[in-house]
Order: sequence, then structure tokens, then C-alpha cells
Amino acid sequence: MKPALPQGTRDFSAEVIRRRQFILDTIRKVFELYGFEPLETPAMENLETLMGKYGEEGDKLIFKILNNGLDNPAKKSEAQNNFEKILEGKNEKGITERALRYDLTIPFARYVSMNFGKLTMPFKRYQMQPVWRADRPQKGRYREFYQCDADIAGTSSLISDVVLAEIYLQVFEELKIPVDIKINNRKILLALSELCGGTGMMPLITIAIDKLDKIGLEKVKAELKEKELTNKQIELIEKYLIIGGSNEEKLNKVSDLLGTITQGKTGIEELRSVLGLMNEADGQSSSQSILVDFKLARGLNYYTGIIYEASAINVDIGSIGGGGRYDDLTGLFGLPNIPGVGISFGVDRIYDVMNELNIFPEEVNKSTTVLFFNLGEIESRTAFKEMQVLRNNGISCELFYENVKMDKQFKYASKKNISFAVIIGSNELEQKTCIIKDLFKAEQQTIPLENLSSYFKL
Repeated sequence: MKPALPQGTRDFSAEVIRRRQFILDTIRKVFELYGFEPLETPAMENLETLMGKYGEEGDKLIFKILNNGLDNPAKKSEAQNNFEKILEGKNEKGITERALRYDLTIPFARYVSMNFGKLTMPFKRYQMQPVWRADRPQKGRYREFYQCDADIAGTSSLISDVVLAEIYLQVFEELKIPVDIKINNRKILLALSELCGGTGMMPLITIAIDKLDKIGLEKVKAELKEKELTNKQIELIEKYLIIGGSNEEKLNKVSDLLGTITQGKTGIEELRSVLGLMNEADGQSSSQSILVDFKLARGLNYYTGIIYEASAINVDIGSIGGGGRYDDLTGLFGLPNIPGVGISFGVDRIYDVMNELNIFPEEVNKSTTVLFFNLGEIESRTAFKEMQVLRNNGISCELFYENVKMDKQFKYASKKNISFAVIIGSNELEQKTCIIKDLFKAEQQTIPLENLSSYFKL
């Protein structure tokens, strides 16, 4: 059998892992700079924890786990009878009771609900773990991928929304990724739904708007018509979607359109407050880095207020981050009235963007600093001793395992991107010296063995 990977998954080589680790370390550093603490949750959750939290489209993408023992003859017949219901997206406990996590937000809400009495509120956590979605694999879209989330639970203060916007700006600046960070408010979308005939229209409208960049305005209008919206309702949605101009101009135009609806007025005021706070904290340039975009919908059902989405400029890969406010998410687990807000970074897409733009720092690709050549048994014993001294001083090094031609050892160093070679032959043993070759500069020098450690400390 020819070995293969499941669709939408990948192996990671050492080079890829180092680059990914650079991204993760950068994000973690910024999270901790803003006072967030780490959390990890299990790869799988009870199915009832996840189902119904992501909307109809999201629920279809949850990877369900089959129960053990379905090969038991007594259970096999029942499983066969109920399997059709599973294919329809329904939950049958006789077949499946658990699923791989779809995101990190719902597990976070479940954790807060279970541990509320022990937590210091507001509770600020970050989480960096893989998630799974039964999506159709394509560029920038995988079935197994990493998310890095930061969430704040227990405060309605818009300061927390501003903090998360600042984290986005700082992380992407440190990664040197040029981005558009878009912002909207679900209350504005709720006002649009109310003006179109009632808040029950919200899921239908947000799902359609979420597809705007993929299928274009005319096809969105066609989809809305298929859902039996009237021409007047579709015209209103179109008028909303074509709002343009500066952030201030957009807010003024949407205020004219929806400002008479209470939810719309509140949503507009919240956007003005967040942009104003950022302007006061960082100056005009910071608030201008955040673009008001009323086409932003974030199709997940649990968002209730400000929503964010980050996209790399001039890279066709989709969003590389997103999030927003969810003021009663823990209420789904029996703990009502705990407001929250969070953002997420898509590590895999960020990696693809940085790779395409060729902006990873050169030092990220380096592994071993020094390779000691193997020139014989006695020489290798001395090399091994000196190598341990370097390691004790924090310098990564290795000894080639076999006494083979030097050309082969040089090729090994080149393939591993090793910076230096240390050569200790019979002459060097006699004189208590070694030859150091800088493999990148193609330079070499001979130094006393006793100076080897200090050479690499300089």
C-alpha cells in the first residue's frame, strides 16, 4: 500500500516547524505582554457542547467521533438504522457522543462555566492548539489547523475590545505582515435585519453577506431572492452593502440608514468609541489601520457586538484572523450574563502568507551552529569533549557520526544550514589547536583549543 495523508492534513519538516514556532512565539509574547494567561483544553468535546453553536453551516463541518463498540452485534443493527440521521447532521447518542473541537471559543466558554467560582474575573486567557473542520481542502484552508486565541470574559467594557484590536496591530507589525483589519458590529446587522422585517432574518442575511467576497453582490442578491426576500428588502441590503468612504463617512451613512433603530444606534456608538480610544492611545495612524467594513458579518451565531477580521494585503488567501464580542456565550452552559470578547489568529494561513511574501527572518532557518568533523577515533574523542563544553555554554553543535570523506561531511553541513565547521585532525591534536571554518563566509582560522568556547561567545 502506498502511504498517504488524510486530505486537508500535512506533515511538517524541521524547517517548517521552526518557522511555525517563530509565529507562535511572536503571538505568545504579545498575548503575555497584555496580561493573558495560557489555557489548554482537550482535543475532543462532548458533541452537545459543540452542536448548535456555529450556525447551520458550521455544524455540518464538525468532525464527529464514532462511539466504541459499534462492531458489537447488539449495537450494529441500531447503528445502521440511525446512521442516515448522522449523515443529515443530527445527533444520535447510540452512534456518536463526542467530536473534535471546531474552534477554541466554545471550549473556552465551557471551561469558564465549569470553573467560574475559581477564576479571577475578568478572566483573560490565551490558547494555542489545533482545531478540526470537515471543510473542502483548498489553498489556505485545511481540515486540521492551529488557532491562537485571546479572550476576555467578565467585562462589557469597550476597553477590552480595544485591547484585542491593539494585539492584532502589534502581532502583525512584529511579523511584518501588511494587513487590513476590518471592524463591524453585529448590532448594526441586527438593525438591518429588523428593518428588513424582523430579527429572525439575521442568520439568513449574515450567511449571505459572509459569501459576498466569494460570489459577488449579484449572486448574493440572487441567493436572497431564492430565500423569498422582497425586492424592497434586497434593495435595502444592497444600499447597506455599497456604503463607502472613510471610517467617519461610513459611520455617518450607516447612521442615516439604520440610526433610528435602537440596536443600530448602539452599534454605531460602540464603533465610534473603539476607534476614538485607539486614536487617543496611539494617535491617528492606529485608528486608521482599522477599517470600518459593513460587509463584515462573521457567520458564527454567537457574536453579539463588535467583530473583527484580518486579511493580508495583496495575498489571495482569505482571512488570517477574526473574532468579536459574544455577550452571553457562557449562558449556553448554564452561566448567564457573563460578557466576553475574543480574537483568533490562523497560524497556518499566517505561515502561508509569510512564506509567499518571503519575510521569515533568516536566523529562523538555522539549527545546529557548529559541526565537528569526524577524522578518526582519537580525534573524535577530543572533538566530543570540546563539543560538550560548547553545549554547556548554550552553543548548539553535533559531531558527524562516521569517519568519512570530508566532502561528505561538508555536504551534510550545507544541507543542514550549519554555520561553522570545527576540524581537529592529528596535526591539531599535536599542537592543541583546531581549525574553524565559517561556512557562509568561506573563511577559516586556526585557534588554540582552549579558546574554542570563548570564540563562539563573541
